[in-house]
Amino acid sequence: MSQRGTLGVAVIGTGRMGADHVRRISEVISGARVSAVVDVDAERAKSVAAGVEGCTAYTEPTAAIAADDVDAVLIASPGPAHESVLLAAIERDLPVLCEKPLTPDAASALRVLEAEQRLGHRRVQVGFMRRYDAEYVKLKTLLDGGRLGRPLMLHNRHRNAASPPGFTDAMLINDSVVHEMDVTRWLLGQEITAVTVLRPTPSNVAPEGLADPQFVVFETDGGALVDVEIFVNCGFGYQVQAEAVCERGTARIGDEHAMVTNAEGRWGGTIAQDFVERFAEAYDREVQAWVDATRRGEVTGPSVWDGYAAAAVCEAGVRAQSEGRRTEVELIERPALYR
Repeated sequence: MSQRGTLGVAVIGTGRMGADHVRRISEVISGARVSAVVDVDAERAKSVAAGVEGCTAYTEPTAAIAADDVDAVLIASPGPAHESVLLAAIERDLPVLCEKPLTPDAASALRVLEAEQRLGHRRVQVGFMRRYDAEYVKLKTLLDGGRLGRPLMLHNRHRNAASPPGFTDAMLINDSVVHEMDVTRWLLGQEITAVTVLRPTPSNVAPEGLADPQFVVFETDGGALVDVEIFVNCGFGYQVQAEAVCERGTARIGDEHAMVTNAEGRWGGTIAQDFVERFAEAYDREVQAWVDATRRGEVTGPSVWDGYAAAAVCEAGVRAQSEGRRTEVELIERPALYR
């Protein structure tokens, strides 16, 4: 770090998410600067770097990770490219914030977990941003406080206005429901042990070949049942909601009780159109928390274990989806480093 303690961050991947993180570090949060950006598209990397003073563009992650002015790494590249960057950063003992997924499958996530274990201390935080959303934090605090008793069920709704081209059934699990997998584990403090996927008749507006919507059910090792409605072509906007049903009451978030207008004979509000809009403040808090912890020499937030567990639940979910049966989740015993 510089003499003033500013963290030099290499942002790997300068697509929509990576470019937004460059903006966030440069303009929104404090304590860090973007010292390097990396993209296989050299011109795109140069274009992003040109907008940040003192930022160098690279096409190879290893070159950026080895740079003297890089103190930490933020990975926002496609999931299949994560493992090699994570292993290189761990080898250099650099702090990492890795956007989900940690890696695309449980086997590669396990390799990252084993590398961090060999290092002997945590270095990686996984970017499950819902843990930094104000409403989810409030729900977590309420459940942990015990006033409502033990959580019995958790109902989730996850809706997108429209799916991007090429979106597949497996992506419903790996790219969308993965968020509910993580918040279930976090909110309840329990591991998911089995997954079942049910399919109603597909919507007439779903793209050909995509069975949308779907209904996903989790079982946990604490005896809770969790359901997720995933509907990625609902047409009206981006909507994420959760309701915990407990022994002595319920609690619901995601109703978006923000500004309501009355005009021209109508009342109502607006619905976010994508996840970047809905969770903008959560992303800000997530990156600021990562920077603050890194400058203190700490690692907080979702761990490599959380990334591995999510990958394992995703694999069970995709099997349940394709085979039409309840599928158990296969997890190794949780290592001491992550307890």
